Amino acid sequence: MMQPPRFPDLRPHPVWLRALAWLLAAGAWAAWWQGPPAWWAPAVWAAPGLLTLVALAVAPRWWQRRPYWVAVALVLMLTAVLALGWALLWARWMPQALIDPGRLTAAAVLAVALLLGYLDWRHHRLSPALVQARLQALQSRMRPHFLFNSLNSVLALMRRDPARAEAMLEDLAELYRALLAEPRACVPLADELALARTYLAVEQVRLGTRLRQSWVVDAAPADARLPPLTVQPLVENAVRHGVEPRPDGACVTVEAFGDDDHLVLFVRNPLPPPGAVTRGHGLALANLRERLELLYGGAARLHTYESEGEFVAQVRVPLRGPAATAHQG
Repeated sequence: MMQPPRFPDLRPHPVWLRALAWLLAAGAWAAWWQGPPAWWAPAVWAAPGLLTLVALAVAPRWWQRRPYWVAVALVLMLTAVLALGWALLWARWMPQALIDPGRLTAAAVLAVALLLGYLDWRHHRLSPALVQARLQALQSRMRPHFLFNSLNSVLALMRRDPARAEAMLEDLAELYRALLAEPRACVPLADELALARTYLAVEQVRLGTRLRQSWVVDAAPADARLPPLTVQPLVENAVRHGVEPRPDGACVTVEAFGDDDHLVLFVRNPLPPPGAVTRGHGLALANLRERLELLYGGAARLHTYESEGEFVAQVRVPLRGPAATAHQG
């Protein structure tokens, strides 16, 4: 996994929003510290930090090429100059505001320093070695869960339909060839869809006509890549909670398409009937959500919701891959 620059890139949307929220909160605190604030005071106190934020976002590579502590010192010096200049301009425009230039400079430098410290802490907390170890642990946690479910399906068929059980074992062999492969950061979308189709073929043997499928994936970008074991756990969750509890079965819908610079995936299934007891405690969803956070920071997400009698799992992943987006949030 690629080592990201230690000095942060503030261009990604989640990082920019976090930095903006932090500086506005710091401005509100500084306005309270100065005295009874007017409605405009938080924006005035946050302005030097926001100007520094713009300077960092406009030319991120210029800052990243410098040694870390040199870049930090330059950023804080820039913040101090901007704060002093802003205080003098504001004193000329609204002399009645009584904003102390020294306090404004100190507050701006402190806010930016704490912001850089927070981003550096995230850099170390989400360092590539730790991310890789955590990803391997999460993927390993999924494999036994899937193994036990699949073997139970085979055992249910062994006596009453040996031929179908044999076909199911052949599909399982293909599944485990993929599941037991060396962990990778990303795999092609086609591989993920093929793995999910194979899983549904296994479940089709067990559930028969109760399991119906709908695939809307022709509009998906052919070169899209995403974390391994993204689609299959969502499909398995749909079967367990949407198909199994219904005597007449249900349809599992998988949809994929490109949306600007993101790959969007939807997996839908009907909600369980009232009073139905379903297996599972949301571990697969929590697992996938954590893996997306580790690989992409805030640039990817798993969103689940109910809509028109269906449970919907939506995954949104940047097309440029985790090497360009991870560790930035």
